[in-house]
Amino acid sequence: MSQNTNQLKENKMGVVPVGRLLVQMSLPMMISMLVQALYNIVDSIFVSRISEKALTAVSLAFPIQTLIIAVATGTGVGINALLSKRLGQKNFEEVNKSAGNGIFLFILSFIVFIIIGIFVPRVYFQSQTDDPEIVEYGVKYLTVILTVSPGCFIAILFERLLQSTGLTVLSMVSQLTGAIINIIFDPILIFVCDMDITGAAVATVLGQIIAAIISIVLNIRKNKEIKFALRYLKPEGQVIADIYKVGVPSILLASIGSVMTYVMNLILGTFSMTAVTVFGVYFKLQSFIFMPIFGMNNGLVPIIAYNYGAKKRKRIIDTIIVGVKISVGIMIVGLLVFELFPNQLLSLFDPSDELLELGRPALRIIGIHFPIAAVCICFFSVFQALGQGVYSMIGSFIRQLIVLLPAAWLLSLTGSLTNVWWAFPIAELSALLVAIFFLRRAYRKYIKPLPE
Repeated sequence: MSQNTNQLKENKMGVVPVGRLLVQMSLPMMISMLVQALYNIVDSIFVSRISEKALTAVSLAFPIQTLIIAVATGTGVGINALLSKRLGQKNFEEVNKSAGNGIFLFILSFIVFIIIGIFVPRVYFQSQTDDPEIVEYGVKYLTVILTVSPGCFIAILFERLLQSTGLTVLSMVSQLTGAIINIIFDPILIFVCDMDITGAAVATVLGQIIAAIISIVLNIRKNKEIKFALRYLKPEGQVIADIYKVGVPSILLASIGSVMTYVMNLILGTFSMTAVTVFGVYFKLQSFIFMPIFGMNNGLVPIIAYNYGAKKRKRIIDTIIVGVKISVGIMIVGLLVFELFPNQLLSLFDPSDELLELGRPALRIIGIHFPIAAVCICFFSVFQALGQGVYSMIGSFIRQLIVLLPAAWLLSLTGSLTNVWWAFPIAELSALLVAIFFLRRAYRKYIKPLPE
């Protein structure tokens, strides 16, 4: 069957009942991101068995790892939104151009990170700690992560292409395989091969490379709505501009998490390096709660973008409502786990008595903001799908920089580390108020004018 014959059929994002569609689109990604979050936790569990300083080094490296993911996923969101919109419009030549230009942008991105990996790691760690052991652990780990980042970029790109055309189960296969490879090889390379913290980094990039290979093969063989050809790799200014209209705000949206983590590490470092480790452990644990939400919203974005392109208002509204309900439900479960089992969660990381003492109130206080964050994340995804990623960027700036960091710094002046953690609920509530304001505005301008 030819590509054009397949394309004449209505894409499922325009006809399948919204509740069932969102589950179909999101569940595979939620599962795969749960496994990825599990890998993050398992990775840190193994590293903690090397030493607490090794765990601290991985915590300090986290902002740069987040930056890699931010650029890759942010660009992917732009490609996803544009490609889904073009599918909704039945403009299949532009679909192919969107994919081809996306590949071009990803190549440029990972070249930049390879260069960073060669020159930046030592300076980066020395800016946060004067402990030579932590610095050496960090340089070994981060150099591998950065210089072999093409695997991460390629995997994310081709997984996004599968997601944008509704092939989320295939995307899950790629993500799951990469994460499982990572989990299997972590203990082998760290302990059996005696590679220490370098083994953890090699296991990470090995999983990414395998995921990249699988996602490329699946796109070529199974993705009938995108035609891959060298001519589509030729950069076109308008296509790149359309990708980055959503992509750049999304990149900045995710990148400010790197800035936030870096500055928070500096604030917490005034108390102790154990406080920094607590924050790193929290991030690993909360990813297990947040990753399913991000997976669900990865399904939500193409559904809304497709139906916005197809001018179907009711399906857009129904998708938003269902998405918020699912997200809040997941986050309530996460809140209960953090409130009831902080000791058990921290005990996964071979904690010292000090880490347990400092971590217990941290998890319970920060966990309060989970349900609020669920609503914010859903609304931010809606803005991205409507091509208004700048709304998401503004909201996230308020959430992670404008409110969070000043609040954390001011609360640190009290001399109590426990007080610092209250900055997270304060910032999230502020972000929710802004998100509601922008959603009302987006509804009036972009959704309400559409036909029923």
